[in-house]
Amino acid sequence: MTELLRPDAAGLARAADLLGGGGLVAFATETVYGLGADAANGRAVAAIFAAKGRPHFNPLICHYADAQAAFDDVEATPAARRLAAAFWPGPLSLVLRRRVACPVALLAGAGLETLAVRVPAHADALALLRALGRPVAAPSANRSGQVSPTNAAHVLAGLSGRIDAVLDSGPCQVGVESTVLDVTGARPVLLRPGGVTREAIVAVVGAIDRAAPPAVALAGGTLRSPGLLASHYAPALPVRLQAREAAADEALLAFGPAPEGAGTVFQLSAACDLAEAAANLFAGLRTLDEAGRRLGLRGIAVMPVPEEGLGLAINDRLQRAAAPRG
Repeated sequence: MTELLRPDAAGLARAADLLGGGGLVAFATETVYGLGADAANGRAVAAIFAAKGRPHFNPLICHYADAQAAFDDVEATPAARRLAAAFWPGPLSLVLRRRVACPVALLAGAGLETLAVRVPAHADALALLRALGRPVAAPSANRSGQVSPTNAAHVLAGLSGRIDAVLDSGPCQVGVESTVLDVTGARPVLLRPGGVTREAIVAVVGAIDRAAPPAVALAGGTLRSPGLLASHYAPALPVRLQAREAAADEALLAFGPAPEGAGTVFQLSAACDLAEAAANLFAGLRTLDEAGRRLGLRGIAVMPVPEEGLGLAINDRLQRAAAPRG
């Protein structure tokens, strides 16, 4: 049963409690309603993908109560600070490099070294973020592929019974998603047009580039951020799928009872829990890649994962990791 909460003190406290306990809460921003989870909780982030029926582990935008909280987790460039001063709170998401100590779950950023962050311009959203005291990962609160919701009724039409609560703040003001801007390089790159115009951005930081379609298919097609396909983390070691056993010179990414003999093992979920496996996926690939190279292993063997529920997204990412490399 999905609760419908009022944006008063009691409703905000209940929404924060649900998020803090690993639940999913839809909430209004100035753009559209977002489907929120504690960004530092990998299992909660995995539940977003399950609720939406999202076919890939694409990066999610992380929402913060203020710019300083965001810049505690990502490395702010001078351009990013100027943009934040001009447009935050507001409908602009900035893609920046994660800090080493960033607590956001790797799954929220799809295993990338970058993270999309923003400060929403909505009083209820900011109150919720302050009450929780942690960033909230939140894509649009709709089933994957459907129209983004701009009121609570839209959210319930697609997600009722699949999420814990909706914080009903009425209709959204902007009605289109945030602009997404990559500011990791020397010149900003517009990844997705949205609530802040290109002209307004140029007035603050000068000329910007627009991501070109030929550049979107690097490294297997995982989104660099909402709005663009581009390079993503992939293991340096070759990946072998559907492994029922592993050799002594292989690392093993296990799902369920693991065969003996591998050079090193990372367990996605001993209980064969797909949500747990999804939450551990990127950390597992990173851990085995680093350990395997240190130990001189020849590759990573991956045990079968069921092609159902979150297994579809897990297998999609694994297939990309195992794809031939040019």
